[in-house]
Amino acid sequence: MIPTFEYAMRLLMRHEGGFVNHPKDPGGMTNLGVTKAVWDAHTGKSASEADMRALTQKDVQPVYKARFWDAIHGDALPHGVDYCLFDCAVNSGPSRATKLAQYVLHQKVDGSLGKNTLAAIQDADPVEFIEDYSQRRLDFLKSLPTWETFGKGWGKRVSEIELEAKAFARNGSAVA
Repeated sequence: MIPTFEYAMRLLMRHEGGFVNHPKDPGGMTNLGVTKAVWDAHTGKSASEADMRALTQKDVQPVYKARFWDAIHGDALPHGVDYCLFDCAVNSGPSRATKLAQYVLHQKVDGSLGKNTLAAIQDADPVEFIEDYSQRRLDFLKSLPTWETFGKGWGKRVSEIELEAKAFARNGSAVA
């Protein structure tokens, strides 16, 4: 058995590509799912295109842990739910990931994953939550002006994340 974060990273990397700099992507220059802005904030300096192209999974793992996993309290979430929120946090930000959870759970929607939201997540049926959350996430993505450009890939990703997260929730542990 491997720790949950490492397992979630393995799953996430199946969905994150290499270097991209699509003109319609508001994230701009990105490698392994980490935008230049996020990488710059992590390192405290401005990365060049060459720097961005050279990123490895080992380089970006601490960014994913601190900026996304820890921000959604991944270690305190049920298996599967942790991965579902983690992937959304990576693509849409931890605040959006939390707001979607709060919406699904009929909590005050403020983007802050506090004790009430955490308790509601922990009390929810994980598989039902993942299903409802995935639908809410897809609805949000469809509302974005970039849906026409990126929607097919986003829709596929949300569907795959939902399946992987539900399997993880049902299994109850991270396995190699």
